[in-house]
Amino acid sequence: MAQGETVALLGPDGAAKSTSVDLMLGLSRPDRGTIAVLGTEPGRTVARGRVGAMLQSGGLPADTSVADVVPLAVRLYGGKRTVAEVLELAGLTGLARRGCDELSGGQAQRVRFAVAMAWQPELLFLDEPTVAMDAPVTELADAIRRVAAGQRVIDPALAVQALSEGSSPLTPRETEILAASRGHGTIAEPARELYLSPDTIRNHLSAAIQKLGARTRAEAIEIAEEKGWLV
Repeated sequence: MAQGETVALLGPDGAAKSTSVDLMLGLSRPDRGTIAVLGTEPGRTVARGRVGAMLQSGGLPADTSVADVVPLAVRLYGGKRTVAEVLELAGLTGLARRGCDELSGGQAQRVRFAVAMAWQPELLFLDEPTVAMDAPVTELADAIRRVAAGQRVIDPALAVQALSEGSSPLTPRETEILAASRGHGTIAEPARELYLSPDTIRNHLSAAIQKLGARTRAEAIEIAEEKGWLV
């Protein structure tokens, strides 16, 4: 990859896209062969602050606000950016005082992006960044192109709801997986029923939970049923 280049990793559910990202971030180890990111073993590259990542899942600290999380990330990575710069970069300036448990799914995604950009990574991984965004995918894609060009990353316009009032924010796959998860205590059952990997089930459930503003899978199912989005 050349500096400033944007590369998309495409494939169907279960094609190991997230697994590939985990390998390149040093979160998993390959069974065979070696992986180098920026010329170094992935874990070391990440530890040195050369790589940033916004993953599909991962909660924000409870009982904190955006103004707590972002400054902490800036301090952890040596203050290479200012807090104000990071908030502006992710379009969070107007949400700084909001509690993390009060954020919509799309707003929480912005906070994760802000944490990933709290320093100045040479390489940025975005693992399906659109899954919880409450804005048109085309606008987010344009924002990603702009960050590659060194411009502002996420415009405040991305906060505009992409769906009309009463419409389901869930994708057909998320709806299918949420419906298949009813009555099951683990993700193993819907994974077998739908012939998908547990990681794929987990990723889609996480996205659905965030989009619905729920805390748990059971709460997400209840909300979707009340809205008539699950049959």
